[in-house]
Amino acid sequence: MNRVLIANRGEIALRIIRACHEEGLEAVAVYSAADRGSAHVRAADRAIPIGPAPPSQSYLSIDRLIAAARETGADAVHPGYGFLAERAAFADAVQAADLIWIGPPASAIRAMGDKTEARRRMQEAGVPIVPGGIAPVQDRAAAFTVAEEIGYPVIVKAVAGGGGKGMRVVRVSAALEAALGTAASEALKAFGDPSVYLEKFIERPRHIEIQILADDERTLHLGERECSIQRRHQKLLEEAPSMALSTDLREWMGSAAVAAAQAVGYRGAGTCEFLLADDNRFYFLEMNTRIQVEHPVTELVYGVDLVREQLRIAAGEPMRIHGGWLTPRGWAIECRITSEDPASGFLPSTGRIEYLRVPGGPGVRWDGGVDIGDEITLYYDSLLAKLIVWAPDRAQAIRRMKQALDELVIAGVATNQAFQRRLIADSEFQRGEIDIQFLDRRPDLLTPGKEAGRILELAVAAALAEDEARQAKRPSASMEAGALSQWARQARSEGLR
Repeated sequence: MNRVLIANRGEIALRIIRACHEEGLEAVAVYSAADRGSAHVRAADRAIPIGPAPPSQSYLSIDRLIAAARETGADAVHPGYGFLAERAAFADAVQAADLIWIGPPASAIRAMGDKTEARRRMQEAGVPIVPGGIAPVQDRAAAFTVAEEIGYPVIVKAVAGGGGKGMRVVRVSAALEAALGTAASEALKAFGDPSVYLEKFIERPRHIEIQILADDERTLHLGERECSIQRRHQKLLEEAPSMALSTDLREWMGSAAVAAAQAVGYRGAGTCEFLLADDNRFYFLEMNTRIQVEHPVTELVYGVDLVREQLRIAAGEPMRIHGGWLTPRGWAIECRITSEDPASGFLPSTGRIEYLRVPGGPGVRWDGGVDIGDEITLYYDSLLAKLIVWAPDRAQAIRRMKQALDELVIAGVATNQAFQRRLIADSEFQRGEIDIQFLDRRPDLLTPGKEAGRILELAVAAALAEDEARQAKRPSASMEAGALSQWARQARSEGLR
């Protein structure tokens, strides 16, 4: 394996490019028409266009990606996360083209991608699952029968889904039929499959996931990540380890995750997601057969580069993790920085990155996919970057994240940064009193408040941009058409929050 094509974009493409270079491999970037000048394109050894901006005509086109790999002489493909990362058909196509697939076997992707099949296999492997059906709902009568057997509330879930799509909570039988129709319709649009099934809805659980790594000889776990801070089933902040897990519980959940991976012949990096009830009972939720967005927090507390391990395992080499007892060291927290506007109900924000000041200092990591001058469009996911910190303990990690969020300045598009600042400063969060319904009970954290300090930060950002423009002997930002009004609009918007 010498040259890797990264079938993705943004921050994860940059992350993989860096890992390739550290392993002595060449990296090939692909880009749509909208991403021609993006950071991942500039960082790669080679870059090749794959089509127009819409994902269906570029990043989701298997034929174009395989053609790009052949044209550039790549001998391996890394899918990243999202797009085609969990499509067994893509894994098959890569291998059919005599290329190395940097991911789990297609059979494992299929087994875990079908949620009802995954539940059946986990039940056979002795992994605890949430009470519910192990087959798709065939008709309305069968759905009502299952719901009565497991008891309300129940949750309707897409068989082929993930990321919160095709999911509806039902608390009374009168609402079940409508929820079935809505979830099926949403699942069809998102995944091309309207099949749904029912599970018992667990009240106020934590969302805990276990990192798995497997080569040809061993399957092991690298502890847990706490992922309970969610909005509409989308994770916003993750940390490792979790305050809720003792050493014994970590090993019990880790052993269950290893059993789950072995049950489908898993190889590479993957994540088993669990719901953890307040009585310490845990239930298998699903397995993500790819690298996770939040993988950096595990890397920081275990001292492992998961992407480099993916590359090594795909090349047929053993993982570099010792076989002894693995224990997390310190505490890591990750805030997802997205181009979403809290003042507008977290609607996506578009525009041009006019200024960017990235935080730094000991224990601060920035996994970003944007730079000054980049255009943020509606074509792709709103994730701009991940801000990650490490410290010896949770309290210090929270303080370090607060400082990092205070240092961060992004001008030109609205972001969720102010929300992350409110969350980090919240006393309940700081005490670790969280679960997946935490933000449902705390709408005040989602509601923007006035932050006078941000107006000053924007003014400083404008002054810095002006100074940089003068030093570079180019027309200043203030002289560009519409630039002054953009700063004014941004400052006014921030002042109203």
